[in-house]
Amino acid sequence: MNNYRKFTTTIAKEAGIFLKKRFNEKHTVNYKGEIDIVTEVDKMAEEMLISRIDEKFPHHDILAEESTETDKGSDFRWIIDPLDGTTNYAHGYPVFCVSIALEKENEIIIGVIYDPMLEEIFVAEKGKGAFLNSKRISVSKTVELPKSLLATGFPYDIRTNPDNNLNYFNEMATKVLAIRRAGSAALDLAYMAAGRFDGFWELRLNPWDTAAGWLLVEEAGGLVTDLFGKDYHLKSPHILTSNGKIHGEMINVFKRVDRLAQGFKSHR
Repeated sequence: MNNYRKFTTTIAKEAGIFLKKRFNEKHTVNYKGEIDIVTEVDKMAEEMLISRIDEKFPHHDILAEESTETDKGSDFRWIIDPLDGTTNYAHGYPVFCVSIALEKENEIIIGVIYDPMLEEIFVAEKGKGAFLNSKRISVSKTVELPKSLLATGFPYDIRTNPDNNLNYFNEMATKVLAIRRAGSAALDLAYMAAGRFDGFWELRLNPWDTAAGWLLVEEAGGLVTDLFGKDYHLKSPHILTSNGKIHGEMINVFKRVDRLAQGFKSHR
């Protein structure tokens, strides 16, 4: 496990340094959807990471955002987002990261998130805690929702799908101290683990967005479920994380929104 952790940390830093060097360049932007973009740097960083993993662990499976998933029948699977926060990166907004998780027999055992702009590396190992630049971290101690700083994001089909988080955001914004929307779900989860946010939720994320951060939050003492308190897994439609102390209150807000929506429909 120690070797896996060191290797993951090393390649995350290598990819992050590459991203930082290319940050101020003019980038080629392609659209995967109306507002879902990818740059040449995403692909280059991903190729770098896949190459390093294939060299070191040729029999392991890999799930990466911009590539076809490999299935070699291994108990191990690497889950990679080479550049989480592509829209930020392409616009010169310095909020992005590299996210890498290692899964063994369907359980995340290593999670690493690296922010090269702040030179912050978040590392978690199953059962061994969560760390920021080698210093142990833990979730916040905030116990009241009105005093909480939360984070969220919006799905790429926000323009066409009514299930776009705006209803939950509007209701939650009136119940908390503030909500931040920085544009990198992986960093939001890392900040949750470090106690910078008290809660985070988002809809329709992908496994590479949440795998590393999920482990970080849990190893930092936080709670991770779906939006309504059910067990979270990488194919869950939504994710809700908190310090555990405001979790129930957040769920109640989401349930209230849904009850009001159902009541409105029944009276139409």
